Amino acid sequence: MAIEKYIAAAALGLFIMFVGEILSLYNFLIEPQIPLEPESKIFQFISIGTAPAVILCGTSYIMSKRYGSKPIGKMIIAGGVILLVGMIIAQLLLDEIDTIYLLPAVTITPPLFMVVSIPVMITGIILLRVKKKRPKKEYF
Repeated sequence: MAIEKYIAAAALGLFIMFVGEILSLYNFLIEPQIPLEPESKIFQFISIGTAPAVILCGTSYIMSKRYGSKPIGKMIIAGGVILLVGMIIAQLLLDEIDTIYLLPAVTITPPLFMVVSIPVMITGIILLRVKKKRPKKEYF
């Protein structure tokens, strides 16, 4: 397996990790047992999960854009879909969170990353559509 496939797999794992972290934080904020600052946790999750995942998707795209790759494209699309679905679920959880914890970072994170997931999926679709270039045959 080429290195760009490993990079795409790492990006997929980081998207899954970010969605899991955000959903667990939002579930905790529904009935918190201890006081906490959710903004700092969200910024930490973004810097650990989604920012590197988007960079890895871009790197994998740049490395394989000349020849296209269906597995890489599928992994990138899967990462975008997971991010989109996870943020839709997080948006639904916002109604149940205590109003004390509805800070700007908490309310803006789901819509922001719903928007971020769209270019990620478009990047994967572009990789799926790229055809391998055939060598030019010279008969004489």
